[in-house]
Amino acid sequence: MTQPAQPIRLHGFQLSGHSHRVELFLNLLGLPYQFIAVNLAGGEHLQSKFLPLNPFGQVPVIEDGAVTLADSNAILVYLAQVYDPARRWLPADPLRQAQIQRWLSVAAGDLAFGPALARIIRLFKRPADMVQAQAVAHRLLQRLEAQLGANGWLVGDMPSIADLALYSYTARAPEGDVTLEDFPAIRAWLNRVEALPRFHPMPRATS
Repeated sequence: MTQPAQPIRLHGFQLSGHSHRVELFLNLLGLPYQFIAVNLAGGEHLQSKFLPLNPFGQVPVIEDGAVTLADSNAILVYLAQVYDPARRWLPADPLRQAQIQRWLSVAAGDLAFGPALARIIRLFKRPADMVQAQAVAHRLLQRLEAQLGANGWLVGDMPSIADLALYSYTARAPEGDVTLEDFPAIRAWLNRVEALPRFHPMPRATS
């Protein structure tokens, strides 16, 4: 397994699913890393110390030697390309890559504006439309249920970065009052992800 010359620095927030999907992948790859907590509530992500890492003021960001990279999905692609020479997590086959990219787009779209947003509204009191967020979440869960009812993983018969990109906010959907009770295939998929060697759980919110 390829290893970095020094531990990768991960700037993130423990309750962020975007941060968690990167931390999860670092653990699954067995890579050394240092988690650097960013105080989102205190606005640290918008201050001059952090903005050179990501001018958009968002977590996560990694520093891997001379490489500084933001955006959780972009980081997943980078880590898979650099540290998974067997190409298990991001296969070299163009069709598989395109299928994975499709799910990364879902993670940046319906997942972010559905389960993730509903959770943010409930836990962090963001002023947004909870009814709309939950409606987007339920539509997404129905589509995921259909996909996972036919396949064990989102793409092919092996886990990929597509599964990691969708896992965290789907697993924590109930924290946004979005139930998973009616989605047995999704629950079974979550269990499969959690059974992966070196799985790293996402902390549960306390409120």
